[in-house]
Amino acid sequence: MSSSGPNVEVAIIGSGFGGICAAINLKKQGISNFAILERRSFMGGTWCQNRYPGAAVDVQSVLYSLASEPYDWSQLFAEGDELRGYTQYIIDKHGLAKKTQTNWNVSKIVWHESSHEWEICSSDNQVVFAKFVINASGPLSTPVTPSFPGSEEFSGESFHTNNWNNDYDHRGKRVAVIGSGASAAQVIPAIAEDVAELHVFQRTPHWVIPRPDYRFKPWQRRLLQRPFFYQLLRKIVYWALEGRVLGFKYSKAFLNLVARRRAMKLINKQLTDPELRRKLTPQYTIGCKRIILSDTLYPALSRPNVTLHDNADSIARLTKTGVVTQTGQEVALDLIVYSTGYDATDGLISYPVIGKNGAKLSDYWSTFPRAYLGTTVPGFPNFFIVTGPNTGIGHTSALFIIESQMEYIMRCINEVRRSGAQSIEVRETAESRYTELIHSEMERTVWKTGGCHSWYQSESGHVIAMFPGFSFTYRRWARQFSEADHYFALTTANS
Repeated sequence: MSSSGPNVEVAIIGSGFGGICAAINLKKQGISNFAILERRSFMGGTWCQNRYPGAAVDVQSVLYSLASEPYDWSQLFAEGDELRGYTQYIIDKHGLAKKTQTNWNVSKIVWHESSHEWEICSSDNQVVFAKFVINASGPLSTPVTPSFPGSEEFSGESFHTNNWNNDYDHRGKRVAVIGSGASAAQVIPAIAEDVAELHVFQRTPHWVIPRPDYRFKPWQRRLLQRPFFYQLLRKIVYWALEGRVLGFKYSKAFLNLVARRRAMKLINKQLTDPELRRKLTPQYTIGCKRIILSDTLYPALSRPNVTLHDNADSIARLTKTGVVTQTGQEVALDLIVYSTGYDATDGLISYPVIGKNGAKLSDYWSTFPRAYLGTTVPGFPNFFIVTGPNTGIGHTSALFIIESQMEYIMRCINEVRRSGAQSIEVRETAESRYTELIHSEMERTVWKTGGCHSWYQSESGHVIAMFPGFSFTYRRWARQFSEADHYFALTTANS
């Protein structure tokens, strides 16, 4: 793209599953004048970015995939290489590489009311103008690395799991993993046997339940290549997972019966050291934080070369050679791995978004991030957020929600095109009504009442990451387009 940039009807920011899904749906609507802007040098989003050892999905592969794009999965829970293969398969099938500009890092976007279009600026001073913008940068795209006293002094290797250095050989090294969430639970078992020492620094433990993985036999893979059986398995998995909402929202007794019992059974079976068992048993309601699926985490943490440091023995400061803990222990290290998550709430969109009358999205979200259907915001016409506020789903596939959002986004775009309007914008009353409903329903969930502080919450204390209900409820809402909830600018003159 030139520095002046060609005008496009739709600009998609990000080329992960959200951006890919948006592009496929635009093509289905007969809209070909779109561009995908990707800040990295490659396409594919989080599963092509995250190449840490042990990376795998924690939702069954047949459901953690686009409904219209079945795949010959080798196992029930796909690992990183297979997920990357699936992503590339879809990119190639739909010719999306030729619609994508890589190394295009968005620095800000600005709405021009006079021309009813968005100006999209890059960090290297390129510009693209678009009538519609679909932000698909994703909630897990801005990694968080905590700052410890003395961080700049450490002379060894360090990186976030999101930016794993595959050129660094960790074998035989003294390694620290900071964090104990989903990524850490995959990294720790993958490297524990190969390193000389592994120090795991845990702020709070997570509940862990067995990972019911299964490698498909050849005859089963042949059977699943038939659309009927593939879709049947998808439906079975979908409805099996959907029942988890009963525990997350409606019944702690059900949650304890179904999930906590399994978690405690795993603890009692795999952890024989009473002190380790104490450190790894959470004191909050199961489901309040993300539940870890793993059969290998506890055995890895029980290895003689692995030391678990809980919150009472956390990091006080970093030194040139390692860390000093709160108890004064000096730990020599060659490598520090930050498995410390992402800014998935307050930092949902990493670049400035400037809407009508110079309004900033960051100001509108100053109390907490909010959006109608988690997708559109008053004062920001023709702007759509994929996996926006309160669209995360704790019990099933995020791709189901993304595909649901596409029904709403495509309807909005088509309504503008059909009516001859210049733009569409959700009304503030509609957004407020929706947000009040979401957070009223959230009060009943384990994410709000479970006694923990998780990345699901913003600094305000509001649970921003999760949708408080059944995924089919969200899909129904996304399909029920209400013209009264939206404002259409028909001409430049009367806008």
